[in-house]
Order: sequence, then structure tokens, then C-alpha cells
Amino acid sequence: MRVYIGCGGYSNDDWAAPGLIYEGVRKDAYLDTYARHFDAVELNSSFYAIPGLKAFEGMARKSGGRTRFAVKLNKAFTHDRAPTDVDYDRMLQSPEPLREAGMMGPYLAQFPFSFHRTAENRKYLLMLAERFAGHELAVELRHASWDKPEVRDGMGEYGLIWVSPDYPPVGGMPEPQVHVTGDVGYLRLHGRNAGSWWEGTSAAERHDYRYTRAEMDEWAEKIAVVNDDLSELYVFFQNTTKGHALKNIPMLRDALNARGVPVQTPDPGDDGRLL
Repeated sequence: MRVYIGCGGYSNDDWAAPGLIYEGVRKDAYLDTYARHFDAVELNSSFYAIPGLKAFEGMARKSGGRTRFAVKLNKAFTHDRAPTDVDYDRMLQSPEPLREAGMMGPYLAQFPFSFHRTAENRKYLLMLAERFAGHELAVELRHASWDKPEVRDGMGEYGLIWVSPDYPPVGGMPEPQVHVTGDVGYLRLHGRNAGSWWEGTSAAERHDYRYTRAEMDEWAEKIAVVNDDLSELYVFFQNTTKGHALKNIPMLRDALNARGVPVQTPDPGDDGRLL
């Protein structure tokens, strides 16, 4: 199993703090710097507006072929749930520069908690699977009504990747387990800030949490169990606030290597300031 580890987004101004990887780095060099430290990134900007071909060409160039991109579907697909044919065309065609460079990871459909398992929503998910057929599509279903073996069986049948999550222990959401629905796995670690998950006024506040080494060991154990079941696993830390993810990723790498799951650690080169 090839494990790719990165963060939800790369343009985090928090990381310009003293001692972190963007200290003294120009914003237009953030991606180049990021790619020297992490071999995967989850693209957040596409949720708000689908970038064009030139933007993806720039991403491929600036990251130097070192990083796999998981591209988040635009909110028209997951929150408004009224995508047009133009939306589909742009979402499928614009990342072509990443595909040509061998840097394209799965698409990510991040559905809100309000997306319950109803007949209407099941039909919508099936339609989405059909429109993205031939492309890897990871689906995050935040409401616990979806957290059932039969749902994952159906997702596997239609080639969808179940997003295994780590949420705060607030109830009503899927359990923190690694589930396999195909050849590729996808894990999103949101942190465990229970106090701010529902009441938080921003994503930064909800994800203000640093995992302990014991918690990283716990996830490494779960990942090791599926080592022989997957060809690739993507792990994305969402707790980028205050650089928490930058501290947690080396912990997970160490924990996985200690359990016989090899993880590649990029060489930051001249920069040398991994953390």
C-alpha cells in the first residue's frame, strides 16, 4: 500500500508563524514549499469556484510533480446539489494538467451533515457516481444514517470510495474506522475539538485541535489492518489551524513506519524547516 499524507489546503497563513514552513515565504511560493514537505494535498479552492485549465497548469508546475492533488467538488455538487452540465464539464476537464502530469488523486465530494440517507439523496448519489464514472470519487457522508455496511457495499459496487473520518465525539456522525470499498482508501482527520464542532464560527475554530502521539498510534494501528487491502491510501489532516497538522503528520509517519507500513518522507531540500 502506498500512503500519501497531506493537509486540507496549502494556502494557510497560520503557517507563516515563526518556526513553521511558510515563515518568510512569499504567498506565490507557498505551493512549491508545501510540495517539498508533503506528497499529497486536498484542494479546497475548487469548492468555492472551479479553477480553469491555466490555474491547474500552474499548480502542476509549482508543485514540481512532487504532490498528488485530491480535488474537492464544487459546492454546486454537494451543498446546492443542482450542478449544470457546464459545472460537470469544468469539474471533469479543468484538472487535465494534473492528470497529464500524473499528479491527480481522487475527487472529493464532501457532503454536509444535513445530507441524510433518504431515497432522494440515495438517487442523487447514484447519479453523481454515474456522471463521474471512470474517475476516482471519494465521498464523505457526515450523517450517521449512512454509516452502514450495506451503504459501503453499494458504494463499492459503483466504484465510490468511502471517506473514513475522524470527527470529534459529538454523536450523530460515522464512527472513526478505516473502511475499504475498493482499491483506494481515503481518510480525513478533522481533530477532536468537541466544544467547537457545532458552535464554532469558522472551519479554523472547529479544527483547532492537535492530536496526541497516542491518538496517532491509534490511527496507525487501524491503517495497518488494511495494509494488504489497498493499493493506495490518502490521509488528509484538516487541523491546519495554528500548524497543528504540521506537528501531527511526522507523528503518524513514525507510527506507520514502526508498524511496517512504509511511508515516504519528502526531502525539503535547502529549506530544511520541516517543522
